[in-house]
Amino acid sequence: QLTLVESGGGLVQPGESLRLSCEASSWTADYAPVAWFRQAPGKEREGVSCISRIYGTTVSADSVKDRFTISRDNAKKMVYLQMNNLSPEDTGVYYCAYGRLDATCRNSPPKVSEYNRWGRGTQVTVSE
Repeated sequence: QLTLVESGGGLVQPGESLRLSCEASSWTADYAPVAWFRQAPGKEREGVSCISRIYGTTVSADSVKDRFTISRDNAKKMVYLQMNNLSPEDTGVYYCAYGRLDATCRNSPPKVSEYNRWGRGTQVTVSE
């Protein structure tokens, strides 16, 4: 059974950077993408960035596309989220997720309904 484990969260000041990591216990043989989501207190979970494991194409939400970069290392079964110039609005729990068989990563940021395997999350707090 596929499991996902996130790491790399923490407390940083505005303007600083963090790199989140997501380790998968296995890689499936399908084309399902992998994505990062986040959930701020009292808000719904939102898609941040996704990446195609096969082609390496990525899509990010407008709020982060100039600051966050998603990448993957297929050999290590790892997906990363490099987050630069963080602001308090980026605070939340960040989740790594694996897409359903029919999920794609093109044209729009990831949607919660398209992902069905989730890690437990890692907390990111941006504060003075």
